[in-house]
Amino acid sequence: MTKDVVELITADHREVEKLFQHLQAGGGDRVAVLDRVGALLIAHSRAEEERVYPVVATDAPGEKDQMAHSEDEHAQAEHLIRRLQATDPQSKHFDTLVAELVEAVRHHVETEESEILPALRQAMDEERLRELGVKFQERREEALAVAERQAAERHGDDEPTKDELYRQAQEADIPGRSRMAKQELADALEAEG
Repeated sequence: MTKDVVELITADHREVEKLFQHLQAGGGDRVAVLDRVGALLIAHSRAEEERVYPVVATDAPGEKDQMAHSEDEHAQAEHLIRRLQATDPQSKHFDTLVAELVEAVRHHVETEESEILPALRQAMDEERLRELGVKFQERREEALAVAERQAAERHGDDEPTKDELYRQAQEADIPGRSRMAKQELADALEAEG
């Protein structure tokens, strides 16, 4: 069964929180984690602003001011991501910007989950929430593929994007592919090899 839009949005929030923990821990490939955070946040924002917020404006008009505020928060997060991408990941300034991004996104998530999403759930029946979930997911995936391609271009990678790996896994009929992370898709394709 298709998840509803509220479930999809909150799942993204939880994924970003986990990525933030990795980014703040300071180990591993911070650039790769930042790329994933940036791609996910931007894709999430585009899907909300283009597919969800217009519906909220119609079905829960009392949330219009909060949605405008949320769009400002999306722009602030994107600005911080661009600044982070231009900063040495080993520098103290990088850590400061990460803390700023984490705080900004946490504030946004708290507000969205306590105000906008409950208003949306109250204004719509389950079928409509699932339909909106499909639209959100489609737009999110489109934007995510673009963001992943841009990250690969920034780093000069010839490595396939998650979207490209997913399409290959689909052609190879690999079971469970929709729940796999990028590396899991690559591993499964290699095993099919």
